[in-house]
Amino acid sequence: MAARPKGLTRLTLVVLLALAATGAAQQGAAAPKRIVSLVPALTEMLFAFGAGPQVVGVSSYDDFPPEVKSLPRVGALLDPDMERILSLRPDFVITYGSQTDVQTQLARAKIRAFSYRHAGLDSVLSTIRNLGTSVGRARESERLARDIQGRLDATRARVAKLRPLRTLLVFERDPASLRGVYASGGYGFMHDILGVAGGTDMFDDVSRESVQPSVETILARAPEVILEVRPMGVAKADIEKERHAWDALPSVPAVRNGRVYIATDEYLVVPGPRVAQAAEAIARILHPEAFR
Repeated sequence: MAARPKGLTRLTLVVLLALAATGAAQQGAAAPKRIVSLVPALTEMLFAFGAGPQVVGVSSYDDFPPEVKSLPRVGALLDPDMERILSLRPDFVITYGSQTDVQTQLARAKIRAFSYRHAGLDSVLSTIRNLGTSVGRARESERLARDIQGRLDATRARVAKLRPLRTLLVFERDPASLRGVYASGGYGFMHDILGVAGGTDMFDDVSRESVQPSVETILARAPEVILEVRPMGVAKADIEKERHAWDALPSVPAVRNGRVYIATDEYLVVPGPRVAQAAEAIARILHPEAFR
């Protein structure tokens, strides 16, 4: 049996589940009218293909598009508030694949659930299409997916004749030091975006989404570009100070040639409708000559 969410009494849960099940039975297989999303990237998808008016609740971390800021918050990956979710009377809930307890509660209430798992860039496009079909927006979501693919193809074409640059793509490290570095491995949507943008992932041969390389490994692999994508890890006022932390490795080509960059735009790390924008932004960093 799934664990009862903290603060939720058994009586309240039973009542809410019964009400939700009644509402779901009335809805049948029709396109959902009341959607709750626990996944910010998929919330963006809903709004991007026109299903925003159907959204009645979002996660604690949703902040785009601006319309979500006025919607009720229902927790997130580690702290979903089941009582809050059910009180919104949803007929469709978007969850992470690992939220098995939430999915069990929703199944008990006969509420349709859409389970999302993080994967590569192709998965972003297929998720847009599948989600759109699930919420009655198949035509709009197909149009969106094609538009994104077209923009990705355009960026790829821009840099196609240029030599791919061996890039260390960093997601995290300790402030003002080179300890605790987490970088892109050979899998995941950020790895794929780097390829579209004209970069070669320095850890392309590692079949993981992220790696934790030592300083010795970074020295040995000698990246031509170091790109840190850290929207929540670096304040804009600290960018220069953090960039100079890499001066401790003067023999690395990226450091020697002044090709260390820190990008703090949040959309760069969201596997949603703005992936084409992210690919172009990274391509402009790696190959500015292609955009002159």
